[in-house]
Amino acid sequence: MKKEEKTVRFTVSLEESLLNHIDDRCSSKSYSSRSEFIRDLVRKEAIDEKWDQGEESFGVLTIIYDHHQRELNDKMIELQHSNLLNIICNLHVHLNHHDCLETIILKGKPQDIEKLTNEMAALKGVKHHTLAKTTTIDF
Repeated sequence: MKKEEKTVRFTVSLEESLLNHIDDRCSSKSYSSRSEFIRDLVRKEAIDEKWDQGEESFGVLTIIYDHHQRELNDKMIELQHSNLLNIICNLHVHLNHHDCLETIILKGKPQDIEKLTNEMAALKGVKHHTLAKTTTIDF
């Protein structure tokens, strides 16, 4: 377990309109303080940087698709099997008579995760997809 670090205070100068924007975002997202909001922004930037550097990362691919689309399930399964090393798990949910939701947790190089995401999204019958990118950070 990581040793708890000392919290350091520092001052930041902002235009009033930007500070008002931060306060609005803190309120709308239920942050307990500006500090928590700023910490999350810094963490997000660090994750994006590690992703851009190609370090091993994680992604959660969410896909909504028409399960009546001919051969779509077979194509999705084939893509997942051909990328087996990058797939940690998946979850399949029936949304209604036509639509299914699939979430796939991926691990690997960002370019490999994005490649699989693009291949899955391009399949005929996929209505919507989203990739949430993340990685571990050591601070």
